[in-house]
Amino acid sequence: MGVRPPQQSDDDEPETVAFGIAALDAHLEEADLVFPKTQAELLAELGNPEIPYDAAGDTISLERALENTHLQRFETRQELLNALHPVFEAKRERASNTVLGRLRSMLPF
Repeated sequence: MGVRPPQQSDDDEPETVAFGIAALDAHLEEADLVFPKTQAELLAELGNPEIPYDAAGDTISLERALENTHLQRFETRQELLNALHPVFEAKRERASNTVLGRLRSMLPF
């Protein structure tokens, strides 16, 4: 998922902020992984990047996100993304239910 931040000028090409699956997918593309992979193999090849799960830039480590899937092995890239999608969504929903999250949602930016 991604959103466009407020633009300062109309001359520039729109910039997007990737979070959740889109942010993770960027890490996967850079690493050019071949599946199947275990959690340990993913972490060894990708490191343990912090993945933003909302437009505010809140993050979760890849290791912690993988732990929340309760799967040890991913046969395909799509299986990995499908397993992590609910993890990112749950984190995003919890963050938006906080007082600060509600205040952010009321602001126009």
